Order: sequence, then C-alpha cells, then structure tokens
Amino acid sequence: MAMSVIDHLLTRNSAPIPELKEPAPTDSQIETMLTAASRVPDHGRLAPWRFILYRGDARFAVGEKLVELAEKREGPLSEGRRQQELTRFSRAPLVVGVISSPKDNAKIPQWEMFLSGGAAAMNLIHAANALGYGANWITNWYSDVPEGRAILGLAPNERVVGFVHIGTYAGQPFERPRPDVSTLYADYDGPWKG
Repeated sequence: MAMSVIDHLLTRNSAPIPELKEPAPTDSQIETMLTAASRVPDHGRLAPWRFILYRGDARFAVGEKLVELAEKREGPLSEGRRQQELTRFSRAPLVVGVISSPKDNAKIPQWEMFLSGGAAAMNLIHAANALGYGANWITNWYSDVPEGRAILGLAPNERVVGFVHIGTYAGQPFERPRPDVSTLYADYDGPWKG
C-alpha cells in the first residue's frame, strides 16, 4: 500500500549522499520532478528560480574546478581535502542546483523570491522521494563565493538555494532528533490586551 502524503511528510528524512547510487532518475522522471518543483508559491508568477543539472562527466569536471579554487584559497590541499573537493558533485548520480534567479519587481521583495526557490527545492525532494529516489539538500562553501558560483554556472546576480543530490537509495535513513513542535508555536495574543 502506498504511503499517504501526510505519512511521508511526518517521516521524511535525507538520505546520506555517499549512499545515493545508480540508477539515476530518467529524463522523463527529471522533467516530472522539476515540474513538481515549479508548483510553489510564486508571488507575481515570476519564476525567480531555475535549475542546473549536474550529471555524467560534468560532475567530475566541477570537482576538478573546485579543487583548483580550494587550492587558490587555502594553498596546497592534503590528499583527503583534495578527494573531498573532487567528489563534491560525483557522489550521487544526479545533482540538481536550485538557483535563485531574482527578477526586477518593485512590488515583490528579493527575500520573497529566495523563499520561493526554497519551496522549489523542497518540492523537488518530495518529488524525488515520491518516485522512489533518495535525496539530500546541501549548499557548502563554494555556494558563498563568487568564483564558486561562476564555476557552477550561476550569473553574478544569482545565488544558490541548494544542491539536491538524488539517486537510488537502498538503506534506511538515520532518524535524527526533531524539535518539540509544541515549543515552536503559540496562539496570537494580540496588542489589544495591553
């Protein structure tokens, strides 16, 4: 029996990136996932985000460039650090960059556009899970530096919402501690009571 949407939301976990294996989603499945990712709140219908697919040999080319950038910033890397950068985008068979690509609009603030991109990233994860794949959303140091964003194909005005790593996952995700939701909300007590 298929899991209900609420059961999925109440048990959703991120799969460990090194355990995301082939097969990757098919082109048809990727299109379905990106269509689902695009069905998010989007004030003004601006589509202030876009997607970059890192797959195949491109994942290894990105790793080479990240090694060069890390060495430029840090000096010579240990073999462990070098391998870490080399494999940033090749640990999973597909990485989808969710990119905030803000539009000029006098009525809609940039932060709202960025949040819409965050909703797109979360929908992408739910769609990947619904199709039977594991997924994990990260950013990392190269998201925060202009040279890193340029390597990854972003325009100067764009920012990384996240890199969603997707692949076949046969394991059971670790259940980490979650917040006590009862401490995260309260009824509005209004300014009229003072």
